[in-house]
Amino acid sequence: MFYVYILTAKDNQTFIGCTDDLRYTIKKHFLGFVRETKNQMPLKLLAYFAFLNEQTAYNFEKYLKSSSGRIFMKKNAFI
Repeated sequence: MFYVYILTAKDNQTFIGCTDDLRYTIKKHFLGFVRETKNQMPLKLLAYFAFLNEQTAYNFEKYLKSSSGRIFMKKNAFI
C-alpha cells in the first residue's frame, strides 16, 4: 500500500507527503526528524489516503499540492 497524508502545524500550515510506510513516516514527523516539519510542532494528522498503485499515490499527492487540490481540501474541510 502507498499512502498520501496531510499534516497540519501549529500555525495551520499544511504538509502533504507520500509514503509506503505511514506509521514510520508519521512517527518521524512527530519526533522532529523531518527537516520541513521539525520547527512546526505540534503536528496533527488530518487525513490519509491509501492506494494500491505507487504512481497513483504520487499523482494524488501532486494534485493535492496544486491550486485545485487546495480547493478540494478546503471544500472537504481538511484545511
